[in-house]
Amino acid sequence: MRILRRLTIVASCLALFTVLLAWTAGCALGTGALHPQRLALSPDSIVRADQAFARLGAVRADFTVRPADGAVLSGWKVRPAQPNGDWVLLFHGVADNRMGEMSYAQLLLQHGYSVVMMDARGQGASEGSMVTYGWKERDDIRLVIDHLSMTDSTHCLFLLGESMGAAVALQSAGIEPRIDGVVAESSFRNLREVTYDYAGLQWSPFLGKTLFRPASMAAVPRMEKEGGFRAEEVSPERAVARRAFPVLLICDEKDTTIPCRHSTAIYAAATGPKDLWKVPGAGHTGAFGASPAEFERRAITFFAEIHKKKMS
Repeated sequence: MRILRRLTIVASCLALFTVLLAWTAGCALGTGALHPQRLALSPDSIVRADQAFARLGAVRADFTVRPADGAVLSGWKVRPAQPNGDWVLLFHGVADNRMGEMSYAQLLLQHGYSVVMMDARGQGASEGSMVTYGWKERDDIRLVIDHLSMTDSTHCLFLLGESMGAAVALQSAGIEPRIDGVVAESSFRNLREVTYDYAGLQWSPFLGKTLFRPASMAAVPRMEKEGGFRAEEVSPERAVARRAFPVLLICDEKDTTIPCRHSTAIYAAATGPKDLWKVPGAGHTGAFGASPAEFERRAITFFAEIHKKKMS
């Protein structure tokens, strides 16, 4: 009995220690998520981008907007040699900048699409004190569209994003009727659900919902308090249910960062024309690298069909 009592005490202490450790880690996770590493836009990367654009006969122009909070958001407008009249706004993932979208930009320019490549607030060369995963960013995109419409004619306006950028794109389309369609790879379904993946060490969301659940329970309120939003409102899943816009969802079979269950849930909630492509063998945001020809076929066909329908 005495040994059993001691084992019970030890087990209780270990359980308490695990909970406290998870809670502490969750607080750090919440703050860190709002203030991710900033990847600077280097002069060398700009030179490489201009060289790539020149090979395609494309022309780049600086593009900046200033939201109501005063943060200057920086990006580029790039026009192909033979524009088809459509524009695609590109959105990068967290701790990245517009250079992360170069492969997509080159692909689209080859097909005649003009592109806008913005650094998200708090990322790259854009100002801003924090990243809010779509809460503030969706209004930033509205402003970008306002400014683009003042200077350029747009037949169709599309969004393409990956990871955080995919979530921003979907939430933006949920409130902005000028957006004609979205290609979204590796989006999270809502902010609370994705904290389970991170709390589970991107190994198993079950861990994040059970043993390490205190980490999620601590992270979400910390993000809400510092970010000034409610976690329930940061939800691509709600966005696709709110407005029936066309969407091509892409998830990667081996993605442990934001697993396919997120895209599957978004697909189920979408009320507009929709398609879901699960990419065999691809890791997080790895669809283009794993299957470039199929990515090109699906994305360009998606845009072209919407363009044709709008022409009729």
